[in-house]
Amino acid sequence: MNYQNFDYCVDAQIARITISREKAFNSIDLESARELCDIVNRCGSDRSVRAVIITGAGSKAFCAGGDVASFAAQPETVDLLIKEITGYLHQAISRLAWMDAPVIAAVNGVAAGAGLSLAAACDLAIAADTAVFTSAYTQIGLTPDGSATYYLPRLIGRRRAMELFLTNRVLKAPEALEWGLVNRVVPAAELSESVDALAMQLARGATRAMGGVKKLLLLSANDSLESQMERETRQIAELSRSADGLEGVKAFVEKRKPAFGG
Repeated sequence: MNYQNFDYCVDAQIARITISREKAFNSIDLESARELCDIVNRCGSDRSVRAVIITGAGSKAFCAGGDVASFAAQPETVDLLIKEITGYLHQAISRLAWMDAPVIAAVNGVAAGAGLSLAAACDLAIAADTAVFTSAYTQIGLTPDGSATYYLPRLIGRRRAMELFLTNRVLKAPEALEWGLVNRVVPAAELSESVDALAMQLARGATRAMGGVKKLLLLSANDSLESQMERETRQIAELSRSADGLEGVKAFVEKRKPAFGG
């Protein structure tokens, strides 16, 4: 399927989602939010997908957040517009969180507002050394969306999250790494190669087990120790009888690399 605001393809079991609104700094308007939701739904239903990469077109922006110009164009109904946009965006982020395939943010430039949220919501993030991160919501009199208030306190702590939201501080890539917002920073010219290598490594892995890890971590913050350990027991027991679980154990005993089916 062709999209107006995204480039989407699946190759070698890796889904590549590129926000393609370069002139608008890859910002999210209503139509692009709809398209993102559709892409993520398709991606999650595609059994061949074993890793996902999300990035922005060009070198200036990963995603500059919501399309503020579209907000300003319809002041009388802007609240309805934002409800529609966040409805699609939030559904997409939720589906990314619960799909088995690991999701990598390739942060190639500015990640602001909902772009910051999207980067934080991905399972792993690699940033170009030219990337910058900022909240920017309160700067225009708004509050965060796109899961930022869920993920950022868990990634960087409540104090630092509060600082980003209240002061709209801009973090350069090395500082984002120091804070724990990204996993790795690489030279901009090496971003695509580095992300592709990680995606290929993950795509060869036990995708169902990775999905289990994602689910356990999502649920861990709001549960008791005993409840979480019971959930761990059920998850590992279930996977121990799966094709990948049986293959992984057998390969370990036979001292060879496992051939996971995902």
